[in-house]
Amino acid sequence: MAVTFSRRIDFPMVDMAEIVFYPIYWDLAHRFFELSWEEICGINYPDIIQKLRLGFPAVKNECEFVAPLRYGDTVTCKIWISAIGRKSCTWSYAYTNQHNEEIWNASVVTVCVNMDTLESVPIPENLFQGLESCSHD
Repeated sequence: MAVTFSRRIDFPMVDMAEIVFYPIYWDLAHRFFELSWEEICGINYPDIIQKLRLGFPAVKNECEFVAPLRYGDTVTCKIWISAIGRKSCTWSYAYTNQHNEEIWNASVVTVCVNMDTLESVPIPENLFQGLESCSHD
């Protein structure tokens, strides 16, 4: 099942056009990505990196900007795993605003790596099961 997070758009996130500066969408995506691990797999991302010595760096990113976010808006991010393999998975993101209007869509392919060697490794079974169960509703 997909997970959902929301937060307000703060002043430091907007540019001179008074809309969210485009790199902030990716910054938010990564913050939501880190938050999602505990709900999806029952373990927080710092523990995955520091204790399990695994990481999931992005190897491919794609996005579509549909409408702007503005200062004071509430962004809601829905995240799900749209594809999973032995060593990689694709995270899908759908952002909406407080009026449930479509804002931004993205997909990020991540690869499971050993943090000491940065070589790809199979996704451990307990993480794989959680990720596999996080499908779009």
